[in-house]
Amino acid sequence: MELTERIQILLEEKFATDEPFADCFIVEIELKPGNKLNVFLDSDSGMTFEKCQKLSRFLEGPIDENGWLGEKYVLEVSSPGIGRPLRFLRQYVSNVGRNVIVTLLDKTLQTGVLKSADENQIVLDQILIEKDGKKKTEVPVETAIPFANIEKTVVKPAF
Repeated sequence: MELTERIQILLEEKFATDEPFADCFIVEIELKPGNKLNVFLDSDSGMTFEKCQKLSRFLEGPIDENGWLGEKYVLEVSSPGIGRPLRFLRQYVSNVGRNVIVTLLDKTLQTGVLKSADENQIVLDQILIEKDGKKKTEVPVETAIPFANIEKTVVKPAF
């Protein structure tokens, strides 16, 4: 069994049996050269620094006991961060109301405020600019985008 699978099993058991972590889920586990293990987690109630810290300590025990990464390694447990693509429906749902950039399979981009998400699609609130001669009018529209057409979606940072 690969290390990433072992880590996944440990975390899933923790989430299933430890109430403060019941709404947590794995986004991605990466093993990089130089014994660097990145564990990206999210939570329906928000991934706090404290949760990441506790889960990092939880993982250090089995990693050290079993020598899975040797004596020198780097373990980083964090939320995915603003620039990483949304991967799961629950991430879309928790980001409703935020600005997103959606890259479609045909490489076109759609931007707007994420209005809703369900098993089949997302809905964006967008502002289209219509020109009538020299006059420009902003027209609010709702755009439904099926998940089957989405390559990736990232939350657009608000500055």
